[in-house]
Amino acid sequence: MSEPKDNRVLVLGVYLPSVANHAARISADLLAGNQWQIDLRWAAVGEGNIPDGLGELTVLRMTERMPKFSILNRLLAEIDLSPYRFLVVVDDDIELESGFLDRFLAYQTAHNLTLAQPARTHDSYIDHYFVAQLLGVEARQTQFVEIGPVFSLRRDGFARLLPFDEEAPMGWGLDFVWPVQLDAGGCRLGVIDASPVRHALRKPVTTYDYTETSAAMERFLSDRVHLSHAAAFVALETYPLRESDPAHDAGHRPGPP
Repeated sequence: MSEPKDNRVLVLGVYLPSVANHAARISADLLAGNQWQIDLRWAAVGEGNIPDGLGELTVLRMTERMPKFSILNRLLAEIDLSPYRFLVVVDDDIELESGFLDRFLAYQTAHNLTLAQPARTHDSYIDHYFVAQLLGVEARQTQFVEIGPVFSLRRDGFARLLPFDEEAPMGWGLDFVWPVQLDAGGCRLGVIDASPVRHALRKPVTTYDYTETSAAMERFLSDRVHLSHAAAFVALETYPLRESDPAHDAGHRPGPP
């Protein structure tokens, strides 16, 4: 009798019904994969109608605005994470290539990354140019994985990063603390260049206050051990693009851990 596959993935996202978003298309793209068993749950925040196709996937409806990582913690509080190999967090304004999740998680597994993000395409809004896609590169082991628009946390990182620290409610600053928390356990971080996302629908920081959020980040970082920008934006190792696709070669073959 074969052993059960360790291939369950929890995907959590937050969308704003009152503004243009790609949540319905993102859902279709994520659920179209065939290598992983996906459990997808959205929180809808603010006024507006739930888009077609998102009714059953929207498990939390909030009319009042709440910071993103506080919402994610509310979603996580209702979930037993033990069956899941990966937690993937997505924003509602990204565009994914066909078969994105199969390939992305195959690369994350192949390079043994506890925390990983896709690079951003060159026509995206980019907050930190360090995460812009490098052509000819499959992945990079780094000291930095940004808080959005997509990141993936493997099971061995759950206890270290979850629940999310709500002293950084919009997440600003978490990505400079996470490397310290994960490094203490010998965990690896990385950027996947061969499976990028496009983040171009909405200009960043248009749905919340920049000054208030920036001040909250400064307070958050002042109380915690964290990396500087110079220390964070470093590629420890770069992996050239291979002709073969790990998603085809290995499927969801378990990797460490």
